[in-house]
Amino acid sequence: MFFSRHLYGKFVRGKQVLLAHRKCLQHLNLSFSQEGEDLVLHRHFNYKPSGFYVDVGAHHPYRFSNTFKFYLKGWRGINIDPLPGSMKLFDEKRPKDINLEIGISENDGETLNYYMFDEPTLNTFDPSLVQRAEGENYRLEKTVTVKTVRLSSVLDQHLRQDQPIDFLTIDVEGFDLYVLRSNNWDKYRPAIVIAESYGTRLEDDLMSPVSKFLATKNYQLVSKTANSLFYKDQEQ
Repeated sequence: MFFSRHLYGKFVRGKQVLLAHRKCLQHLNLSFSQEGEDLVLHRHFNYKPSGFYVDVGAHHPYRFSNTFKFYLKGWRGINIDPLPGSMKLFDEKRPKDINLEIGISENDGETLNYYMFDEPTLNTFDPSLVQRAEGENYRLEKTVTVKTVRLSSVLDQHLRQDQPIDFLTIDVEGFDLYVLRSNNWDKYRPAIVIAESYGTRLEDDLMSPVSKFLATKNYQLVSKTANSLFYKDQEQ
């Protein structure tokens, strides 16, 4: 009898714990971003149910993705990454997006070296970052040449004329400024722009080349995670 009561007690306690966990899960706010950038974006957009994004340096359909949470909620957008073969998985996991295996730079038709590491998030067009990555014990596996296009050319080709861009997220390992310069800011103005942060202090981020450039386009720094900066269009 004691054994039966003991088992029954464990069963009841286990069920209570399970129910408590289920209640906790109702309040779970899941992030797919590396540092919760998608949660910050959701606050900026007041949890709107639909919208449009452009992801330059998309890397992976859901790993470290600033856009996958939005895709699951019904948003759609354009994913761009130059890694050879990368868009096969995007086409499989995110078939309702526009997935483009191309590089972005200031000039259409420019050919650049693309440095590929054993950690794909470090892949870059910037040769100055190769030595730094190798110094942190990452291995350069391959260098390939990639023909690039301007971001404005991509948007001219793939964006509907009446389609606003809710946010542009850029993660291109040291090449952010070149991507930003390749946009037509008179024609395409995302409500929010996310770029990488390399400063350890907010004062450094405010004085960075990216911040200075976006200030000339009337964008203001409004939020920050450890390695991402959020700029808001002051004309909207």
